[in-house]
Amino acid sequence: MSSKNKGVYLALATAFISGLAVFFNKFAIGFWSSSSSFTTAKNIAVAVLLTSVIILFRKLPELKNLTKKDWVRLVTIGLVGGAIPFLLFFKGLSLTQASNVAFIHKTLFIWIAIMAIPILKEKLSSLQVLSFAFLGLGAYLLISPSNFTVGMGEMLAFSATLLWAVENIIAKITLKNISATTVAWGRMFFGSVFLIGYLAVIGEIGQLFVFSADKFGWLMLSGVLLFGYVTTWYSALKFAPATVVSSILVIAAPITALLNSIFITHTFKPTLILPIILITIGVVLMSQIYKKLSFLAGKKTADTII
Repeated sequence: MSSKNKGVYLALATAFISGLAVFFNKFAIGFWSSSSSFTTAKNIAVAVLLTSVIILFRKLPELKNLTKKDWVRLVTIGLVGGAIPFLLFFKGLSLTQASNVAFIHKTLFIWIAIMAIPILKEKLSSLQVLSFAFLGLGAYLLISPSNFTVGMGEMLAFSATLLWAVENIIAKITLKNISATTVAWGRMFFGSVFLIGYLAVIGEIGQLFVFSADKFGWLMLSGVLLFGYVTTWYSALKFAPATVVSSILVIAAPITALLNSIFITHTFKPTLILPIILITIGVVLMSQIYKKLSFLAGKKTADTII
């Protein structure tokens, strides 16, 4: 299996985990006084898990061999990826329609592409460029942002999305010489440090020590999902172009929508069919999975003839 194919499959795994996480976090966040304390608690849990992985799999020598530039990049990833954008995003969510914020976040793949092409020298085929139209239209129809206006909430969500795009570019550069596990650890560890500092400033740090059995259980589930997300995401980013990986992530939205239909509303809206098809076509074109499928179909035909 080529490195790019490995990255594509890991990105699909990330999208599946993301779809699950968004669905379950709707329930988990209800046990916390604020989204900031919930996000911080999740980050801490994942930072602890990743630290355990680094120790158990004897990756400490890699940390010791990091250069000053490597450490600066890891701290930056933690700040612009694991801390500031979360605060901006959830603040924006509290100021405007959730559908508007969700749609803005789903445009992340566009901003990553705009940065990745000149900075990372990534290239796109004509079909991959076409996939952007399918993905964008599919996301718009799926989320259906109502009365979309450009207010403070939308600007905060957009700022968070741009910071996440910057994080992906920095991470892609950092992953050239550092393992995905270490980069994920840097994001979660330093992100947690910054978020803990923020909670201390606003007087909410005490929320991190108030637990019930249900609250702890939901935190662990959210933490495990986030652990799976960051490890598969950075692994995918290491093997495949940032434009491809980020575009594949859009399919997480239909996964969440399907989970809502099955477990919450118990009805499937016909209006979901078209956006799901559009997003699926966009992902297929961007990831170039159709080439793999064509190869397998041709091989199967050849085997049958023989």
